[in-house]
Amino acid sequence: MTLPPQTGYTPTAEDRASLDAWFEQYDALCTKCDVEHMADQAVFPLNLISDDSAGNGRSAQWDRRQFVDTMAHVMGDGTQQVTFRNTRTPVFLSASMAVVFTHSVVTAGDHTYETDYADVLVRNNGAWAFQTMIQSGWGDNL
Repeated sequence: MTLPPQTGYTPTAEDRASLDAWFEQYDALCTKCDVEHMADQAVFPLNLISDDSAGNGRSAQWDRRQFVDTMAHVMGDGTQQVTFRNTRTPVFLSASMAVVFTHSVVTAGDHTYETDYADVLVRNNGAWAFQTMIQSGWGDNL
């Protein structure tokens, strides 16, 4: 097991509880394929980092419309049952910044797959929002 890096900031119980609550809400929106409300949980322009099929690192910035259009295509129209089992490891850089590593088991219909990704979240006026999404294998679509 890899231990999270020491950042000099020790999160409070409220820091962790508020981040967990944010992900619980976001996961519920994902389960419903509610991409408009998923977009409400982001800071735009949203940074995306991935790699492409040639093995090159790629990055992009999306506006809200691009996020909604892409996620609607990826997630479908909500008619197919989608479930997520997520294990998250947050690394707090401060009370208002966290990098969260996620191992996810996704089941869509009869298909199950596992994926790992990271998100950078920021908290402003007490509310968390994701600002950067990092996941391998999506670079050809950026």
